[in-house]
Amino acid sequence: MNLKAIPTAIPEVLILEPKSFGDERGFFYESFNARQFGEVTGVQAEFVQDNHSRSAKNVLRGLHYQIQQPQGKLVRVIIGSVFDVAVDLRRSSATFGKWVGVELTADNKRQLWVPPGFGHGFVVTSESAEFLYKTTDYYAPEFERSIRWDDRDIGIGWPTGIQPILSKKDEAAYSLAKAELFD
Repeated sequence: MNLKAIPTAIPEVLILEPKSFGDERGFFYESFNARQFGEVTGVQAEFVQDNHSRSAKNVLRGLHYQIQQPQGKLVRVIIGSVFDVAVDLRRSSATFGKWVGVELTADNKRQLWVPPGFGHGFVVTSESAEFLYKTTDYYAPEFERSIRWDDRDIGIGWPTGIQPILSKKDEAAYSLAKAELFD
């Protein structure tokens, strides 16, 4: 098996480590294999969209989710590094309002599986970062929502020294208490 799943404090959120083969010429790894993904995670996901973003240091994107057509996301970094966060937004869940954070870098090649029903965000910790993610549903701007990155009820432990650069949409995000959430 060329893929290892590492559990997190929220059972549905998984860190995935692909096996990388390298020598003086460079490296090779299989970044996605549907069969292995299903076997290792127990998740049968059909990915319908690939996204690619580039952001400068301290850019913070999130916490984003779609209230209808919720997206599962398989995320990774191919240049630079980010601190990536998933927040459980399912009111009926035992881990509602809890978060998991992980460092994703081009060097560690780790990926994070963020299931539907979770908010997602990241902050760039290198000079810049290129971030790739597969989604299980299409982007639907009319259903997109955003929760404040610094919401006190969630209490995310973002890296110290970050002065986040936010979009206008993220500056206007709701608190967890006022946000539209999943049942």
